[in-house]
Amino acid sequence: MSVMLESKQGLIAGDGILPVKMAQYAKENGFDVVCISLANDNVTQLKKYCSKVYSCHPGEINKIEKILMEEEIKQITFLGKVHKRVLLQLYKFDARAIELLKTVKRLNDDEVMLLIVNEFEKAGIKVLDQTIFIKNLMIPAGVLGNNKPTAEQLEDVNYGFWLAKKMGGVDVGQSVVIKDKMIMAVEAIEGTDACIKRGAKLAKKNASVIKVSKPEQDKRFDIPAVGLRTLKTMKRYKASLLAVEANETIIVDQEKVVKFADENNMVIMAV
Repeated sequence: MSVMLESKQGLIAGDGILPVKMAQYAKENGFDVVCISLANDNVTQLKKYCSKVYSCHPGEINKIEKILMEEEIKQITFLGKVHKRVLLQLYKFDARAIELLKTVKRLNDDEVMLLIVNEFEKAGIKVLDQTIFIKNLMIPAGVLGNNKPTAEQLEDVNYGFWLAKKMGGVDVGQSVVIKDKMIMAVEAIEGTDACIKRGAKLAKKNASVIKVSKPEQDKRFDIPAVGLRTLKTMKRYKASLLAVEANETIIVDQEKVVKFADENNMVIMAV
């Protein structure tokens, strides 16, 4: 179902380059972007493309909603990483956020995000599909670089794809590390890079990293994304193949990612 887009768009930005890309493409297409930044690493870049950038903590629900209402924002996009450690610390969480968290049975990604989405939508603020402004970053099936997978690597990819889908189905994580049809690591609260580090260190070398979307992916949050940082982490710990789900995964700075893979004898593919 297509959405009629408002000329003024809200962006709730975690860290990384993805929110910056969204703001850039939105601005290039004539949209005015007001950003609420939940991280510090990309604020300078966001200011290039957003008419305003506010800084908030993820737990300041009242403050975030107040800004959106005052700015008359009717549509928002969530993009960028907000580490789940904030749920363990509850630092700067306002009373409303703490009361909301008490209502969920499990503090996993989907339940927490649905809680936040529902709060905004009650206030008349629609949360958009994350891919609306960055569809050009989604990748089709195929091998992206010059290096082709071996038959053994393809077996690991098939196994890893199945396993990652199972893990995503119970909202544990979306990434796994496999070597010789053995599970080296499954992503949990630590995130993809830490999962790669843990699994690839166990594998010693030539591990395969597989990242997929959840079977019932809510495209308003948690679309799988990889970028140069993913590849650099793999190189550091001698992993040799990255497989992602075709047409469901965002690759940021694809040209740089493919060039890095080619230069470092790594396979990158979408299945």
